Amino acid sequence: MNLFFPEVCEACNNSLSDNELVICTNCRHQLPVTNFHFDNSEAVKKIIYGRVKLENATALLHFSKKGIVQQLLHNLKYRGHQQISGFFGKWLGAELSTTKDYRIIDVVIPVPLYKTKLRKRGYNQVTKFGIEIAKALKADYNDTVLVKTKSSTTQVFKGRLTRWNDDGALFSITERESLKGKHILLVDDIITTGATVEACASVLLKIDNIKLSLATMAIAD
Repeated sequence: MNLFFPEVCEACNNSLSDNELVICTNCRHQLPVTNFHFDNSEAVKKIIYGRVKLENATALLHFSKKGIVQQLLHNLKYRGHQQISGFFGKWLGAELSTTKDYRIIDVVIPVPLYKTKLRKRGYNQVTKFGIEIAKALKADYNDTVLVKTKSSTTQVFKGRLTRWNDDGALFSITERESLKGKHILLVDDIITTGATVEACASVLLKIDNIKLSLATMAIAD
């Protein structure tokens, strides 16, 4: 099969060797790793400081326009290359499982897509990322409790203050009882302004006595 359909690196499109998966060794060494969860960095938390309370927050990689991470996320979101999501999930999950702050996570919840976008794309790009992290942390994975109730395309041209007031209406929760008192890890592909995380968190934090942390594939520089 490799003779006719060779597996190639998702970043550079060169053929992968037998011991390489998804990303070649050379490209992996070029990835701008953050190490936030090892350095106790609060870079991600600062993005939404004063808006929602997070126990811990991290991102695996730095994202910059026209960079290698943008190429990978583009392949994941628009070209159906879901193996990238699982690859990042295994990577970050393995690292988080060595840190005490994340070993106490009870359940992993992905940021959901609106139903029309999910049908069009055919998958949520964060699903495999979240599943692999949940496996590594020995936590539950729940992709049904948090639901996106309307499209956010009209939000693009709104300022942060406006989104702060009404973004919570974009999401709802289907039930609360099973999550009471849990430590939830919300996962997403990238954090930029923090508006999406804020909208999800504002709904999840209505559940009694929960703690909320965040993990993303990338953080925009």
